[in-house]
Amino acid sequence: MKLLRTLAAAGALALTLAGTVTARNPQFQGADPHAVMIGRELWVFPTGGPGGSWAADRFGAFSSRDLKTWRPRGELIRRDQIGWIKDDGAPEHFLWAPGIATRNGKYYLYYSVGPQNPTPSRIGVAVADRPAGPYRDSGRPLITGDKGFEAIDPMVFPDRRSGKIYLYAGGSAGSTLRVWELKPDMVTVAREVKVPNPPQFTEGPFMHERNGVYYLSYSHGRFNGPDYSVHYATAPSPIGPWRYRGAILTSDDRHQGPGHHSFVKTPDGRWLIVYHRWDRAPGPGPFQGERVVAIDRITYAPDGTIRPVRMTDADAPVLASARRR
Repeated sequence: MKLLRTLAAAGALALTLAGTVTARNPQFQGADPHAVMIGRELWVFPTGGPGGSWAADRFGAFSSRDLKTWRPRGELIRRDQIGWIKDDGAPEHFLWAPGIATRNGKYYLYYSVGPQNPTPSRIGVAVADRPAGPYRDSGRPLITGDKGFEAIDPMVFPDRRSGKIYLYAGGSAGSTLRVWELKPDMVTVAREVKVPNPPQFTEGPFMHERNGVYYLSYSHGRFNGPDYSVHYATAPSPIGPWRYRGAILTSDDRHQGPGHHSFVKTPDGRWLIVYHRWDRAPGPGPFQGERVVAIDRITYAPDGTIRPVRMTDADAPVLASARRR
């Protein structure tokens, strides 16, 4: 059965984001955005959402055709619809950092359940027939953390070359990346794949492939501090070995703590990075208040490395009709 692409799946689809499009940054309140092209729209699955419309007890999704106006797609799943969530005995639980994948016409929502202490964090997965849901939980946690590993920030990458499906997760306490191969049902682990920890890795792993090169990008630093940033490594396969390439998204004089990102490819072959940040000048942390989602253009040098990203503000052309990179 054919595996549908998740993040770069828009190649054959008609898309209104082609040509010159300006992203009105910041897009909306929210964090940990996972972006994917679905039909003619860019969908974002975040923690939280516009105007604080989604709390830590549920997930929503938002879509846009112009990177300015966002359409709420409704409630995907609530905390009280996850039957196993209280099995650990913790007094309260939170949902964050969703990741989306699709296979055989089904949509799979992977998500973090915490806190890590006093009980281990866990990763769950829910299934739907449509991207907007409703999603039905699989009935059990997919991954459970331990003392040296925090099971958070899931990202699923279907490798078109091998046909294998990889789950990347981990970070924060222990700052450890782990990778698993999933079974074709997308809700069962086949095996863990041992990988080295990338340099400067903290959390939020993301994988994409371009011209046969695999790009593992991730967040570094404290999530609410000025050192929060996006770094990356490249590899000849989805599981390494990693070659560290440096930082591509760091704080500047107007925006702080950019991170927990995703990459998305437009139909004409251009790449965007969707991430969260605090829009504020440098100053002592930790930062307070709401994070916001922003979208900026990714360009690649002739040798395939990613050029550092310059964060933009209102009405910056992220899809200007320039030569492709």
